[in-house]
Amino acid sequence: MNKLNGVHLSHNKGTKNCETVDFPLPKSVVIPMSQHMGAPCECLVKKGDTVTVGQKIGDTDAFMSAPIHSPVSGTVTDVIDFLLASGAVCKAAVIESDGLQTVCPDVKPPEITDKQSFIAAIRESGLTGLGGAGFPTHIKLNYDAVKTPVDTLVINAAECEPYITSDFREMMESPMDVIEGILLVQKYLGIPICKICIEDNKPEAIALMKKKTENLKSIQIVALPSSYPQGAEKVIVYSATGRIVAEGELPSNQGVMVMNVSTAAHMYRYTQDGMPLTKRRLTLDGDAVTKNAGNYFVPIGTRVSELLEHCGAEGAKKVLYGGPMMGICLYDTDQPVLKNNNAILAFKDGESPKTTACIRCGRCVRTCPLNLMPVLIENAYNAEDVEELKRLKVMLCMNCGCCSYACPAHRPLAEINQLAKAMIPRK
Repeated sequence: MNKLNGVHLSHNKGTKNCETVDFPLPKSVVIPMSQHMGAPCECLVKKGDTVTVGQKIGDTDAFMSAPIHSPVSGTVTDVIDFLLASGAVCKAAVIESDGLQTVCPDVKPPEITDKQSFIAAIRESGLTGLGGAGFPTHIKLNYDAVKTPVDTLVINAAECEPYITSDFREMMESPMDVIEGILLVQKYLGIPICKICIEDNKPEAIALMKKKTENLKSIQIVALPSSYPQGAEKVIVYSATGRIVAEGELPSNQGVMVMNVSTAAHMYRYTQDGMPLTKRRLTLDGDAVTKNAGNYFVPIGTRVSELLEHCGAEGAKKVLYGGPMMGICLYDTDQPVLKNNNAILAFKDGESPKTTACIRCGRCVRTCPLNLMPVLIENAYNAEDVEELKRLKVMLCMNCGCCSYACPAHRPLAEINQLAKAMIPRK
């Protein structure tokens, strides 16, 4: 087994046996027009419009983007300028639900006959990577098979962040949706081998997926050592295939496509019922949660404050989109659930530990999966030495946070790496 550096974390998978249930329908939702990597959508509705479930309410002609659909039926009460947790501003449609959940008449299974119609259908579904990055799925599928032939599909089911169990529940509750989604990709893109990669702290999922694929020679189940950040794209490619994705490369440059396990499952479901991405399976957990921790199907656009109220965590000091290592800390709990959210975590302690001087222990170097030198990157960033940052390969950093986690001086190394990456084009 190929293995890179990393850290061992407490799993805290307390919700792994919590079957996914529907979250109560919110009275209103906020739907930002930017929920993916790339260009934001233009809002296709205006105040006073009536919308239905699955209706397209945002789209653009930009290459790197994905359409956005309404998760509820009801009335558009406003179109506002909205500040996202990332700091970006985009348009957002505020929709008041009528409680009827009337489905849009345009929602129907797509006609798929070849690779191009398959890719076009996935674009219309609004699907983006559901593992957290939010990369438009149809862009990933539309690679140049002549220039970069892909021979291996890696399904990322590592779910290495603590607390999060939504992908685990996807496999346990809908294993055949995952497999059928994989078979669709193999059929229309001609990828001969698929490896479903699952961390070995999920033996139930490994056993179930092996049983479901025992007669499918093109699909292999790979049990990966439980180590963070096993689910990071470059790491899982190396763990599964031994191939190295170099600086500036995509996995396809090494003949590999990486897809989140929930992405594959939703892809299949869309081809069957035509319902675009309007809700997310996500984990609701954290030490501030006093009740109802678990996994939920949540309409996209539901305010996080409603989730916190449901789980008795209104007094949480820190609330995250995603996991404690790579998640985004929310400045405002009225932020909505987005396409790429797989968890909302709430914690009692919101204070950052006091930072002290670097003691040159080297722990940040020993834990970095990509063998970077965070302490030297920090020095180069402080000196605004762009050439040194380039030499230190800071652009390889994937912001996994291992360096900050391992640092006994509590230095914000991962944050500095991201600031250093932003400094290079700016300079």
